Amino acid sequence: MWTWIIGFQREIYLAFADHIRAFAEGGSLAAFLAFLPMGIAFGSVHAMTPGHSKALLATYLAGSSAGMWRALLTSMALSFTHVFVSVAIVLFSLPLVNMMFGGSGPGSSPLLENLSRGLLGVIGVWMIWRAFSRRSHTHHDREGIVVGVMAGLIPCPLTLFIMNFAVLHQVVFVGVLFAVSMMVGIALTLAVVAVAAVLFRSRIARLLEARPRLLDYTSKSLETLAGLVLISVAAIELSRWI
Repeated sequence: MWTWIIGFQREIYLAFADHIRAFAEGGSLAAFLAFLPMGIAFGSVHAMTPGHSKALLATYLAGSSAGMWRALLTSMALSFTHVFVSVAIVLFSLPLVNMMFGGSGPGSSPLLENLSRGLLGVIGVWMIWRAFSRRSHTHHDREGIVVGVMAGLIPCPLTLFIMNFAVLHQVVFVGVLFAVSMMVGIALTLAVVAVAAVLFRSRIARLLEARPRLLDYTSKSLETLAGLVLISVAAIELSRWI
């Protein structure tokens, strides 16, 4: 399965590079647009590979009280930010950004990576405080969106490569089209993760409905565990940088 995913990514990536080159050399835009839906498949499969904050997304949603709609908003915010940051880095002076962020290689952006993990650590502390707070609290849609944005700050290396390739061939527009199609694919995969996390939490809640005290304890335990995971990830990633 893993071999198939890597092979599929490579084939689609090379195919898009060929289509971008062909369009830059006077090819038909219609031919590129006809192939564009493959970007959705590419993004969906790419999101199955390690990274993309899938575990963090599932952990946050399992520990929060987010409903299905808010869970999907969180996954969409994560997907949009993950791809948008890559496009922005290329469009807004890549050499200057690389110099400022001190990347060690293609797709590397330590400043954004550490900022993302650090902010997720803050969210982890907030979740633990909220779990042990005796006061009632409400969960707003914007909280999930904020978490999604924070988790998605790490640029997508493959989007960076395609955007750079498009810029080098002076066809930025088709590079952006690819990034959008890829973002849709990533969003679909992350939406599946979000739905699964909410269904898991809802299933646990239904099993414990007859025991309200145990349900409350379990809910707080899940939220505390989610907070600890976020803090641990932040601490590990930041310690590597330091």
